[in-house]
Amino acid sequence: MLQQYPLSEVEKAFLKESGVQKISTLIPYLMVDNFPKLGLITACRFLEWVSENPKGVISLPTGKTPEFFIKWTQYLLENWDSKKGKEIRAKYGMSETKKPVLKDLTFVQIDEFYPISSQQNNSFFHYVNKFYLEGFGLSKENAILINSDEIILAEGKHFKEIFPDLKVDLTLRFRDPKNPLEKLQQQSIYKIDQWCGEYEQKIRDKGGIGFFLGGIGPDGHIAFNTRGSHLFSVTRLTETNFETQAVAAGDLGGIEVSANRLVITIGLETITYNPDAVGIIIAAGEAKAPIVKDSLETPMNNVYPATVLQKLKNGRFYLTKGAAVKLTDSMDSYYANGDWTWEKTERSIMDLCKKLKKYGHRLKIDDLKNDKYTSLIPDLSENTVNQVMESVLKKIKRGTTKEKNEVLLHTGPHHDDISLGILPHVTNQLQENSNEAHFSVLTSGFTAVTNIFVIDTLLHTKRLLDEGQIQMVRYEDFFSVGYKLKTDKDVYHYLTNVASEDPDQRMRGLCHRVVRAIVIIHQVRNRQELRDTINDIISILKNSYDGEKNPSKIQKLKGMIREFEEELVWAHFGVQVKNVHHLRLGFYTGDIFTEQPEKKRDVEPILEMLRKINPTKLSLTLDPEGSGPDTHYKVLQATAEAVRQWAEEKDLSKLRIIGYRNVWFKFEPHEANVIVPVSLGDMSVMEDSFSNCYLSQVNASFPSYSHNGKFSTVAKRIWVSQLDDIQLLLGKNHFYLHETATVRSSHGLIFFKDMNVEEFLAHARDLEKSIEGMI
Repeated sequence: MLQQYPLSEVEKAFLKESGVQKISTLIPYLMVDNFPKLGLITACRFLEWVSENPKGVISLPTGKTPEFFIKWTQYLLENWDSKKGKEIRAKYGMSETKKPVLKDLTFVQIDEFYPISSQQNNSFFHYVNKFYLEGFGLSKENAILINSDEIILAEGKHFKEIFPDLKVDLTLRFRDPKNPLEKLQQQSIYKIDQWCGEYEQKIRDKGGIGFFLGGIGPDGHIAFNTRGSHLFSVTRLTETNFETQAVAAGDLGGIEVSANRLVITIGLETITYNPDAVGIIIAAGEAKAPIVKDSLETPMNNVYPATVLQKLKNGRFYLTKGAAVKLTDSMDSYYANGDWTWEKTERSIMDLCKKLKKYGHRLKIDDLKNDKYTSLIPDLSENTVNQVMESVLKKIKRGTTKEKNEVLLHTGPHHDDISLGILPHVTNQLQENSNEAHFSVLTSGFTAVTNIFVIDTLLHTKRLLDEGQIQMVRYEDFFSVGYKLKTDKDVYHYLTNVASEDPDQRMRGLCHRVVRAIVIIHQVRNRQELRDTINDIISILKNSYDGEKNPSKIQKLKGMIREFEEELVWAHFGVQVKNVHHLRLGFYTGDIFTEQPEKKRDVEPILEMLRKINPTKLSLTLDPEGSGPDTHYKVLQATAEAVRQWAEEKDLSKLRIIGYRNVWFKFEPHEANVIVPVSLGDMSVMEDSFSNCYLSQVNASFPSYSHNGKFSTVAKRIWVSQLDDIQLLLGKNHFYLHETATVRSSHGLIFFKDMNVEEFLAHARDLEKSIEGMI
């Protein structure tokens, strides 16, 4: 495969470093260790190409995916002849590369929401201008851009006049308009279609795109060419699918907006029009592994849009190891290289059960001998499957063992991560009085709270103030000291009214906490200032566009609402507010690219918490390649460094690290060493606590791409699917005929990894280097 395609000097260097011996996919790929390095290889290849094509046509992606590509490109340009710059260039095949000049390149914008003002910071037009045209010093005169404000519509009107609700009904392309406004809308849609055709022609007049870089969506989309897009599609105004809308929800301020917003996108044929183009798709994290496999191993097919890169001799995928993990090449290499481990035996047997759709006890020795992976098991025998079954039974036994006299510190990057990941396991621990439990969410989580939720809450708060139902503000010392007191009472009041099914009083409990938060944040001194401040916040939010970055004080208010929600969940089980710790790490800013964790700002607060609580068990989300939001990856970096520093201060040989995953990415059975049974009652507790406590999340404004609804439903489905996997090995009767009620009542399973400190730090993939060596 390698000989069939021309590799650049940069690609040869990275290929050699990766150690990959065989590439059998329909599109070549290069593999690197981690997400930051993915940015490095992409930046090197881009600059290598620009050096050879200083007047070429480029098209680069928006969003969070290209963060390290942008940072490495800027770093290399600024340090081309510095010591480190020369070292990087020498290592990756660029010693003889002439320093590229970017000012004469033609930049083509890949896509844009429609309609959206180009003045909004969350428009791709703004992103392109900030990070590429200005950030890379590209020519604005040469750029071919999508500016919604400048697309001429019927009668020369602005899109806000033609589409006052910002919704574009594409059925008007094919039906008669019902009124004068629809007539204008129909004429405008035709004009947009004409504009898209002219946009396509501008690109073709330049010879087509010479260097294309894009990410890949959960449905396989590149640009906004979603699943099912025509392989010969061109620039067009089009709708998107749910998966794409869910991913875009973060940019636009919620699924309520992204579900109703159309897009203008270049087509698949636009990307491949120039047969000599370099076309690169980048993907990081194991959550992307299934769609990467389908895109690389499937013949050209509109169900997998990225397969269109098969048309290009310079078509490539650049992947992290996690994103490549399901490729046949990776599987072959995993089983063929290195020592044969017990994990390999477990994985091959359980995968064979799925492949043949056979229960474990029905697998025959011939089944194992005829499979290319199980046939490699050393000392393969009739008893091999039984040994795997025994191993899984031990994992379940560990998950049902009662823990005593433990100091537990459960952590999560976001509010709801702990609940969605391991709530049934936590409730088992909390039932034992000898255990001491603490919970800590490491970021403020304000980005998950919509403006409309805050506006509605504040309007309700004003009404309650008018009606005298927030009595605490009338106490003489409330604005000096009283606002700090009785936070546990807020929680108890709220949950009492959950029990009594009184939604009005439940809302009153939330409003009490919001008043306290406003007094803290704005240093309010009396009731009139409180009312004025509430009005000011409402006014700011009403005059903000969806997805706009909020002022810092509103960010803090949103974060404190999320913190109250977290306290409510754990109060279900008697956990006091003082045992729920809110760290608000500073790297979490709400910017498109959050900063890298810093030792003083982000690591020391975690280290101080560890010293104070002195846990015997520490849980955390184990997502080394950032399969979910990039916050997971960065929190893991900071936590790993804090644990590493703590280990230098004291003996941590008895500390256990519990690595869990949730709705963004799940463990495979062979990766976990503890399996916890989940009953219908456990699922109900999780669903009820989520619905009753995470009020800002119930409407799922920022849903998972796998489900248009609450995250709790996604978590439940994962637990059920994990039971299905284990039942296929052990048989269903193992569960419903089991001697213990805990296992008999299982209708789902939770997987996690129990590690010592050394195992955790090794698993975190040299994150100290990621922190200190980052550009």
